[in-house]
Amino acid sequence: MIAARTPAQAMALLARETAWRHGQTPRGLDGIAVPPGHRLIAGGRYLQWSESGYGYCYAPGEGIVVERPAGADPDEEALWLYGSVYAAVACLNGFLPIHASAVAHDGKVIAFTGPTGAGKSTLAAGLGQLGLPLFCDDTLLVDLHSTAGLIAMPGHKRLKLLPDALALAGADAEQPVGAETGKFYARPAAGDVGEPLPLAGLVFLEPGPETTWQILRGAERFVRLEDDHYTQDIFREAAQPGRAGLFALRARLAGQVAMVRLSRPISEQGYAASLALAAERIREFEA
Repeated sequence: MIAARTPAQAMALLARETAWRHGQTPRGLDGIAVPPGHRLIAGGRYLQWSESGYGYCYAPGEGIVVERPAGADPDEEALWLYGSVYAAVACLNGFLPIHASAVAHDGKVIAFTGPTGAGKSTLAAGLGQLGLPLFCDDTLLVDLHSTAGLIAMPGHKRLKLLPDALALAGADAEQPVGAETGKFYARPAAGDVGEPLPLAGLVFLEPGPETTWQILRGAERFVRLEDDHYTQDIFREAAQPGRAGLFALRARLAGQVAMVRLSRPISEQGYAASLALAAERIREFEA
């Protein structure tokens, strides 16, 4: 049973549990071997081995141990550590990951979600050019045990964009993201936010013939929360909510978070129009 906690306590918990060091990691948990390219959650612990030989092991109260193979790409180490490993530690400690990039405005968080390639990071980067600070990129964590309601935790990942997205968003590239991703880290034009804030809205991105901002109501709000992102698999493995628990969780989100569909043509003009519309609606956000 996870006790209720304040946002400050949740921040301290995440910082403590995601602290990491290099060392030797086991090849299995509870007698179950974990081959390369697989992960396992057992007894509140997490173990992952990458195809390239990186090992990551988390135990409550002990943080994360990372085993780096000889000759490994250090950039790959960070991608796993701040991706699936971070998500697993968060899930085991009562946080829900949502596949989303988000900005902050007026003390609240507006998150953009959708499948890989939907333009979440690009839109968040463009909104930074219009003065809206980045809250997170790619993965948004929501504390399910906060005394303050549905509180989003500030992002741990840096903004990552492909070259065409950098140009579209007018963002400044920093160093490459690993050897094979084709992406570059980008500096958020309006900076980023480092404190927990209430999750006020989820904006679902989808292609369409026109740029529209449509408030979602009724059952569609619930259905929209279906997600096949890998972090949802990790959440189910870690929290084991069962069908009833998942239903209750989605009902809670649907009942407390405003939801919007942002449709736009997949083009430079469509991006510019959706950026302007999103900025306008966020600044007056009532969904």
